[in-house]
Amino acid sequence: MSERIRVAAAGAVIGLAAVLLVGFGNPQNMGFCIACFIRDQAGALRLHTAPIVQYFRPEIVGIVLGSFAISVIHGDFRPRSGSSPVLRFLIGFAVMVGALVFLGCPLRMVLRLAGGDLNALVALLGFIAGIGIGCVFLSRGFSLGRAGQASGVEGTAFPASMTFLFVLFLAVPALFAFSSSGPGSMHAPVAISLAAGLAVGIAAERTRLCMAGGIRDIILIRDFTLLGGFAAIFIAALIGNLATGRFSLGFADQPVSHSMHLWNFLGMLAVGLGSVMLGGCPLRQLILAGEGSSDSACAVLGMAAGAAFAHNFSLAASAGTGPGTNGKVAVVIAIIMLLAIAAARTARRES
Repeated sequence: MSERIRVAAAGAVIGLAAVLLVGFGNPQNMGFCIACFIRDQAGALRLHTAPIVQYFRPEIVGIVLGSFAISVIHGDFRPRSGSSPVLRFLIGFAVMVGALVFLGCPLRMVLRLAGGDLNALVALLGFIAGIGIGCVFLSRGFSLGRAGQASGVEGTAFPASMTFLFVLFLAVPALFAFSSSGPGSMHAPVAISLAAGLAVGIAAERTRLCMAGGIRDIILIRDFTLLGGFAAIFIAALIGNLATGRFSLGFADQPVSHSMHLWNFLGMLAVGLGSVMLGGCPLRQLILAGEGSSDSACAVLGMAAGAAFAHNFSLAASAGTGPGTNGKVAVVIAIIMLLAIAAARTARRES
């Protein structure tokens, strides 16, 4: 089987899994959203107190464990660390701020498009712009440094931590916060959510599927392979939405979205730029963390911290009304910070 077919098949699996999860209870157009699910997990762990976005999402656990298991089976598990972990944490933080101003990660952006949400089309333009800016820095030598070999304990720490929290969630649910209304209260049964996450983790690990990587590869090396996965997610989810009557074309009255177009654009610009700097989108960071990369685990922890900060300090957009002043200022600061880090690491390489 050719690589392009494998990538497209993986995309189809993710698109169908997203539709399935919505059918079993996840919010519409949010069958899979890495940013939203990390935000919900942060709320479940009481890192923020926004009452409508608190639930320990098994999908995230499944993605990490699926990546971990399949990488061990195929010899791809390689514990490594040391590639600017603090900068990766900060970039992950900025990516989450941008995602929560838009209200979704790159994966949810595609799923929202497949549901007819045209606000996501504006966001896609911002995402492409951010990736384009990142590619300019890459072409000039930007790098966060080379990771070195780490111990097996280091490489398994993140998957083990996710497993521990999941077992705790099942055994002692009273320790966690649960939303009684809003997106956090809408979820598929635990077993189905975990199974879907495992399937996505395995498929994405075997194909290196990445929302940002597909566009980056087109810009830098004219390689359209990863874009096939992007397209397959859209097509599979579109077919599923049409078949189940969940397709609604337009800007207004879309589930968990807003029509403040400038901030949709800028939010996803930050996500695109940050994803290129990290070497992959939020989904890809989870996959790499499962493969043993402590640096990607730092980026994911930065996203969790960004989600907690965004909801504790009113940075996240609200459905329907969009971001407030705090969120608008925060996403501009996030973009400036990303540009500063990119410029500093490019200058260091050039010198």
